[in-house]
Amino acid sequence: MKHLLRLFVSLVVPAFMLAGLATSPAMAQDKAKDAKAAPAAKAEKGKSTMKVLLDNDKVRVFERTFKPGDSNDEVPSSSFRVNRTLKGGTLERTYADGKKEKIEVKTGTVRYLEPAKGAGGKYTVKNIGNTDIVAFVVVLK
Repeated sequence: MKHLLRLFVSLVVPAFMLAGLATSPAMAQDKAKDAKAAPAAKAEKGKSTMKVLLDNDKVRVFERTFKPGDSNDEVPSSSFRVNRTLKGGTLERTYADGKKEKIEVKTGTVRYLEPAKGAGGKYTVKNIGNTDIVAFVVVLK
């Protein structure tokens, strides 16, 4: 078991490092564009904030912050995404049909999320806890 774990870690860690190196030149080229772009819009009261880190024809990478009581607009139901929780807490999903689901997200957790199914696949998310929740999200296009 230890050998399998070591093999897995020895494959995954270099893959993440390589991905970081591969995106660094692209991000450096985009810095000039980002400098000209308007700073992140101030969040509306009660709405989560989203800081876009990279957006191209393949992926969209952003950091989403939910303060206590914040919610977001409808989550796209047709996207595959990877979500890494940087600061955990308690979220509540509300689906289009009114069904609610409580979700505990723990710091450091990585989740692969497929497009939502049922109730039209659309839902909103709200921070119902007492702490900020921060997530790093990669959306596959």
